[in-house]
Amino acid sequence: MNFLRGVIAGQAAGPQPSGAETIQKLCDRVASSTLLEDRRDAVRALKSLSKKYRMEVGTQAMDHLINILQTDRSDSEILGYALDTLYNIICNDEEEEQDESEDENAQKQADDLGAQFTDTFIQEPEHVTLLLSLLEEFDFHVRWPGVKLLTALLKNQCTQVQGVILVSPMGVSRLMDLLADSREVIRNDGLLLLQQLTKSNAAIQKIVAFESAFERLLDIITEEGSSDGGIVVEDCLLLLLNLLKNNSSNQNFFKEGSYIQRMKPWFEVGDDNSGWSAQKVTNLHLMLQLVRVMVSPVNSPGATASCQKSMYQCGLLQQLCTILMATGVPADILTETINTVSEVIRGSQVNQDYFASVNAPSNPPRPAIVVLLMSMVNERQPFVLRCAVLYCFQCFLYKNQKGQGEIVATLLPSTIDANSISAGQLLCGGLFSADSLSNWCAAVALAHALQDNLTQKEQLLRVQLATSLGKPPVSLLQQCTNILSQGDKIVRRGSKVQTRVGLLMLLCTWISNCPIAVTHFLHNQENVPFLTAQISENLGEDERLVQGLCALLLGICIYYNDNSLENYTKDKLKQLIEKRIGKENFVEKLCFITKHELYSRAAQKPQPVFPSPEQMLFDHEFTKLVKELEGVITKAVHKSSEEEKKEEEVKKTIEQHDNIVTQYKELIREQDAQIKELKEQVDSMSSQNEQMQSTVTQQLSTIQQHKDQYNILKLKLGKENQSPSNGQGDGSQVNGLQTEELTQLREEVEELRKQQTLLQTQLGDKDALINSLKSEAAQAAEAAQTAEGSAGGSENTELLKELEALRSQVQSKSSEINQLKTERQELVRRAEAGSSDTVPSSDSSIDTAKMAELESRLAAQTTETERLKGETKGLSESRADLEQQLASATSTVAILQTEKAKLQTDVQESKKEQDDLLMLLADQDQKIHSLKQRLKGLGETVEDEDDLDARDQTDDDDEDEEED
Repeated sequence: MNFLRGVIAGQAAGPQPSGAETIQKLCDRVASSTLLEDRRDAVRALKSLSKKYRMEVGTQAMDHLINILQTDRSDSEILGYALDTLYNIICNDEEEEQDESEDENAQKQADDLGAQFTDTFIQEPEHVTLLLSLLEEFDFHVRWPGVKLLTALLKNQCTQVQGVILVSPMGVSRLMDLLADSREVIRNDGLLLLQQLTKSNAAIQKIVAFESAFERLLDIITEEGSSDGGIVVEDCLLLLLNLLKNNSSNQNFFKEGSYIQRMKPWFEVGDDNSGWSAQKVTNLHLMLQLVRVMVSPVNSPGATASCQKSMYQCGLLQQLCTILMATGVPADILTETINTVSEVIRGSQVNQDYFASVNAPSNPPRPAIVVLLMSMVNERQPFVLRCAVLYCFQCFLYKNQKGQGEIVATLLPSTIDANSISAGQLLCGGLFSADSLSNWCAAVALAHALQDNLTQKEQLLRVQLATSLGKPPVSLLQQCTNILSQGDKIVRRGSKVQTRVGLLMLLCTWISNCPIAVTHFLHNQENVPFLTAQISENLGEDERLVQGLCALLLGICIYYNDNSLENYTKDKLKQLIEKRIGKENFVEKLCFITKHELYSRAAQKPQPVFPSPEQMLFDHEFTKLVKELEGVITKAVHKSSEEEKKEEEVKKTIEQHDNIVTQYKELIREQDAQIKELKEQVDSMSSQNEQMQSTVTQQLSTIQQHKDQYNILKLKLGKENQSPSNGQGDGSQVNGLQTEELTQLREEVEELRKQQTLLQTQLGDKDALINSLKSEAAQAAEAAQTAEGSAGGSENTELLKELEALRSQVQSKSSEINQLKTERQELVRRAEAGSSDTVPSSDSSIDTAKMAELESRLAAQTTETERLKGETKGLSESRADLEQQLASATSTVAILQTEKAKLQTDVQESKKEQDDLLMLLADQDQKIHSLKQRLKGLGETVEDEDDLDARDQTDDDDEDEEED
């Protein structure tokens, strides 16, 4: 203890020991002391030395400190000292603060030292698991240094520590509990820990998200004041960005959890927007980035569209547009807001329509699009702001033919309003201004108004421009080509590479896939000579891109040429290229576009992001057009007229086959619909059949009950005949009993009669329905059953046989009923004889007549039941016939599909055979030619085909003369 006090207090007797010796003695004391107080003092001393002697403490004491964490779990104070010591030797932050004046090599050595100690610590994954278990301790002196230590480990070796935490049971859940800690210091450092934990690890990001991270983080942001909050809000937003960026699962979870709606209050700004703090600007910038992550163009189209819809429905887009039109908003926030609105409306028709209706708070009100375009063509505005406005305009027109039509309409003569500034006027003004960046932006913006829209390309040909007083107006297309080819002041201003590149991109987009625009372009006699001259010249590096674009423009004129101009048909343009430029040279110049260093950068993402205005040369959508046309133009230039004719013939053949296939598809669709309808009818008839069978079963059970009652009555009457000596009182009792039973039988017969009438009515309706279904089924299956006529006779024969069987069954039932009637009459006769011996009465004769009537009704009911059975069986047979017709129609569909596949196979085989024959003929001609050459070389006389034809003609003339 005296030694420890000396170390801590700086008192020592005799010579002072070195730092390494002191640390060694402290480590021995930690390892060998049995008293907890001694070990605690030794660890405290190591903590005080760990910053100054980082290397020595880390090398000698790490194992002892880890052992303390494992063995002394009951003492929170020694655990806190050990964790602080480990943090000091692993973390590089303190070293950075102390070594600000040192050189970079010293700082690099410090970073390497932290990484080295981190590797030593995580060599055993149990050490990280131990640290995670210590985070469950609620004691502040244990939990806080544990959080800091784990954060330092993640900063130094993120991937390895992430792997250990991922496989640790409840590892991520323990860390998520830090956000619920009531002590703000631990909660805030927990945010920093989770930021490091979720970097570039999708699995951990998903686990954190499903541990209610979104709910907790949004609650913290709200508690801290949203955009007006401090650094804690920034940390929460950075963590949200880590969880959502490039993670489609978490993005979908965020949207489905209705968390997008909770983002709307973040963007509520007041009228007075002056004096924004730097922290508020940072927070709002991160919030805008969070919105952009949800609707980024790199996300799947379905997920992006769903988020865009939610943002419009909850009013988030409206709130962003309010910021867009507000005054006093800082420039960088305004720029990021424009980019955010751009991606929220990109490709969403509803959002694009809303954005078109937004007006700026000016007098008179102007559309927001017009106000933004005024900033884009204003050279005094910041470069990043102009790029953002261009991106917003591009997103507004992306897959928005309605918006494209509205922009082009502002340029047409019939819709121009002289009293207001329109988007078209601003674009034309920027296109022909003295600022090359305005020229490029206006050209690209106008090209997006024509993207994939043939109608607007043709409409834009009607635009007329007034150049100067006293001169006739010229078309917009003519004016663009004049800037490229003429030599006045406009040309000298447009001689900059950026201006010419913009105009050439506009012209390529305009005339591509539009033969009418190609014709208008070729109609100007100066355009083609200018393009060929530009391509054929040997210019510097800066002009190579212009040469490539000129080659692309000339190639589009060839590929989309409809040969309506006699002087500039496809063949004549290709001949011109071959004579003036050379095909190989033309293709080489065309490749200058894709080989440019800025081409690949622009092709990566839609947003125009450039480090400087001079590098603003390519548009993202234009790179797609180049990629699409480069190959086809190269093939079109190298093709001969015969090859083009053959291709046209092949295209026509393919179109014919496609038409045949389309017809078969339509026929199959119709038959599928008919089959579906027949199936539904069969199902309904099956259900009706089941209902009828259940009704017949009930009737049979009722008849069986009547038979049982009849047998009981017959037994009773038999007993009465066997005892004729019974008195008058007994006879009257029997007659009274018989009368009650007869009354009951009458009621049951009446009920059966009503049921019979109801069944007959239902059967009549079913018969009518079955007949109509049979007629419809026969019409639907008539086309598919032409070869089944011979099978009809056999089916009719089978039906007749079944009918005869039913008749025989009916006769057997009738005989059985007659036998029952006979027995009944015999019983009645015996009953009458017995009653006449006792007391004659007129009621007995009446009862006998009623009994006979009941017997007749019972027989009629039995017959009717049998008829119902026959009709039920007929329904079953009709169902079988319909199923057979359905199967026949299905087989017909399969045959048609087989024929279709066979036709397609035959076409492919015929094409292949023709190619093979052509190859064989060419090889044969080559062989004959080579043999003739060899014979000539050997001195033999070989006659060519022309000589043989001449000889044959001479022989024919000689034969004619001899005949004369």
